[in-house]
Amino acid sequence: MKFRIISDSSSNVLAADYRTEYSTVPLKIRTDDTEFPDDANLHIGELIDHIEHSTTNSTSCPNSQEWVDAFTGADCVFGVTISSNLSASYQAAIVAKDQYEEENPGAKVHIVDSLGTGGRMELIIEKLDELISQGLSFEEVCDAIDAYRNKTHIVFMLESLRNLAKNGRLNKTVAEIAGLLGIRFVGRASEEGTIVQASIARGQRRALGNIIQEMVKLGYEGGRVRISHCLNSEAATKLRADLLVKFPDADVTINACGGLCSYYAERGGLIIGFELGR
Repeated sequence: MKFRIISDSSSNVLAADYRTEYSTVPLKIRTDDTEFPDDANLHIGELIDHIEHSTTNSTSCPNSQEWVDAFTGADCVFGVTISSNLSASYQAAIVAKDQYEEENPGAKVHIVDSLGTGGRMELIIEKLDELISQGLSFEEVCDAIDAYRNKTHIVFMLESLRNLAKNGRLNKTVAEIAGLLGIRFVGRASEEGTIVQASIARGQRRALGNIIQEMVKLGYEGGRVRISHCLNSEAATKLRADLLVKFPDADVTINACGGLCSYYAERGGLIIGFELGR
């Protein structure tokens, strides 16, 4: 049986040395008359410059055929998507699952709605690779990964909420508050995978402290943490250091946001996926 893991590109993991075959399907970002596929060729600095100077911009998810193409050749497929309440990527993947299983008798596809993005998806992908590598059956992996998803969470820090508000992901009044000088918005995912305000802070240092407080409040006790940043490696490094002071044995890694996460996190934003409990 050939296993494969597929994620949409909002996982920020475009390539990785997993034991299980892995690939991504790209979302797309459009600014005025330019379209940017969210793939390994995308230059994030160039994308952010285009976004900040564009009069119109938007995003689009992979269509169902792109998911089917990514599934092709595998017997057992696990797809991981951005929250279904933030994008239609999950719905497109479900359509692709039904089509692929119908056209390939015996093939099995399980789609995981991450209820988040970025680091939360990264954790789910890592866990899938571990479970598959243990030799578990398809059904056993399905049960285990759904349970694991519920033991992960996501928080984030944003300096600007312009694109979230523009695309109806956040209240415009809240976005205006974040536009005030030095204000950082700290948010988290709801149980449904929507965006919820946790706190606001003046200045980055206080916001980083608020992130850790929110993580602990939600149930973080020193497990894995995956930090993604949009052109703000300094803040990501500081957050990692602060976490390791409080949780010396924590597994904390940093990577850069891809295109979709950069679009919504905007310049300076952080997205943090983490495990609950130990």
